[in-house]
Amino acid sequence: MAASKQRIEKLIAEQVDKWKTQTKAHVPVITVSTEPGSGGRIVARRVAERLDLDLFDRDIIKSVAESAHLSDKVIQTIEKERLSGIQDFISVLLDDKYLYPGIYLQHLIKVVSVIAKHGHALIVGRGANFIIPPEERLAVRIVAPLSHRMGNVAQAYGVSDEEARQRIRNREKRRASFVRNAFKADVTETGNYDLVISTEHIDLNAAVGAIVGCLVGTQDGPRTG
Repeated sequence: MAASKQRIEKLIAEQVDKWKTQTKAHVPVITVSTEPGSGGRIVARRVAERLDLDLFDRDIIKSVAESAHLSDKVIQTIEKERLSGIQDFISVLLDDKYLYPGIYLQHLIKVVSVIAKHGHALIVGRGANFIIPPEERLAVRIVAPLSHRMGNVAQAYGVSDEEARQRIRNREKRRASFVRNAFKADVTETGNYDLVISTEHIDLNAAVGAIVGCLVGTQDGPRTG
């Protein structure tokens, strides 16, 4: 546990130092929600590399949000860099939209909000698309039929198709429950995303190209419904 905390603190310190020296223009955050076994995390990593975005994997976000101390440290540091308005933004969200109480969710919102305020980042999972305002993010969902995902998981972990199915179902249930309880939303509802890509017949690199093209499109002018 101590080693994990030190690792997260080191990652935070490195990220803050990087933000202090960056002079890049603000770029809306990309959020990537993935169906287990769809290859979404691979796509997310390649998009971040191609666009030189800061990648915040769901495990990193989860670890930071689970620690009030780490979360407060991030908030305080960023506020010193004059990225103001975070607390007001969080208060509005908690008062008007989110009905799921708990310290974890509050700190998750703080962490994701800090990243959104800075921009130039890609966040995987943790319901980030439900936290960041639509005009400030490109929300992507990576999907694939169950049979296709089972094959990917079975190959990746060397397990049977049945075990792969069970792993996928268990993870899907946890994700769906989290989003439903935290944000009163359905993680599978396509209307919650700007772009939904199925990797059944689309090469992962083609999926990367689609996301990059979509982000470039948002920079050309205001997004309209």
